Amino acid sequence: MPRSPTFIGIWRAKSVQSFKPDPYVATVLNCAMWVLYGLPAVHPDSLLVVTINGTGFVIELLYVTIFIVYSNWGKRKKIGIALLVELIFMLIVTFITLHFFHDTKSRSMVVGILCVIFNIIMYTSPLTVMRQVIKTKSVRYMPFTLSLANFANGVIWCIYALLKFDPYIMIPNGLGALSGAIQLILYATYYRTTNWDNDAKPSELQLPSNSITT
Repeated sequence: MPRSPTFIGIWRAKSVQSFKPDPYVATVLNCAMWVLYGLPAVHPDSLLVVTINGTGFVIELLYVTIFIVYSNWGKRKKIGIALLVELIFMLIVTFITLHFFHDTKSRSMVVGILCVIFNIIMYTSPLTVMRQVIKTKSVRYMPFTLSLANFANGVIWCIYALLKFDPYIMIPNGLGALSGAIQLILYATYYRTTNWDNDAKPSELQLPSNSITT
């Protein structure tokens, strides 16, 4: 779980500091969508997709809970609203998929397209952080393990997609592998110019996103 050191740091500091919950809240929805996609009634023979993303869903909820505990009221309210919107969205998508589409091919297409959209959003969310890394010449808040996991995750799921001939998994994870590769290049480029002093202002940088799931 490459994100664990980040949340251990938050727990020790009793504060989320400059870390943003956005990537984790977004990943909750992403995992939920992929679980729906992998259900037998939507896309049969996708047990691996369901189990991995189901596990990821639980872990991301744990991370979001930590954010809620160590955030101020304003941030808690925003997180709560975002999670409520995601829940309503999932219920609507599930209802429409199961009640208005009557075969797995059409259901896979509808949910698959939505999964591609949200996966791309999740994988491209670190772009703002990458821009900040270039601006500050610091990778302090873009941990190597996160970037490496992002890259490895994209590559592994691309291989899986090729074996299953599943374009809905292939497209976003191809972009995810590219995003992770760019992060690794930035890490190698700006590692030496990074101020690793614990007293450095955390507000200067933000935490990037990556996924342990599809």
